[in-house]
Amino acid sequence: MKDLLRTSTSLIEGIENILNLQAKIESDASNKYLAMAAWLDRNGFDNTASYMYKQAEEEREHFLKVFRYITDMGGIAITPSVPEVQQEFASFREVFEIALQNEIAVTQAINKVIAKCRAENDYATEDFMMWYVAEQREEEKNARRALELFELINENEATGKFELDLQISKIG
Repeated sequence: MKDLLRTSTSLIEGIENILNLQAKIESDASNKYLAMAAWLDRNGFDNTASYMYKQAEEEREHFLKVFRYITDMGGIAITPSVPEVQQEFASFREVFEIALQNEIAVTQAINKVIAKCRAENDYATEDFMMWYVAEQREEEKNARRALELFELINENEATGKFELDLQISKIG
């Protein structure tokens, strides 16, 4: 069978490039959550580790969704390299502080994609990306809620870490 080469796409190069960057950001987010889950597992936070494993899988799905969109539109999706990610954390709380920072960074990256779509009149890609806008509202809300729990539950009390592990795993 002759190789099929897609010769045309409605994606302009700048949109394709920024989508490939977004795919990488989503892939990196998955790896970061995976490292967090492993740290939580090592430190006895079984419930929260399961929560983070789920987050890692969701981010992988987000990555694949962008990746497939690029190919579905006739573009060239680039498999991202896997960078080193932080493996150790100073505290249980730090994991969630970093998670919130990461979610905010992802939101900002999505906003840049949408701004580029608007500048280039790429309404199809903008429409596709609106799912991510709604998703990020939820992701940031959940990350903030986890940090709020650290304010409500004293992790230094005898049962504080146990209760945090239990309550955080119920978010979302």
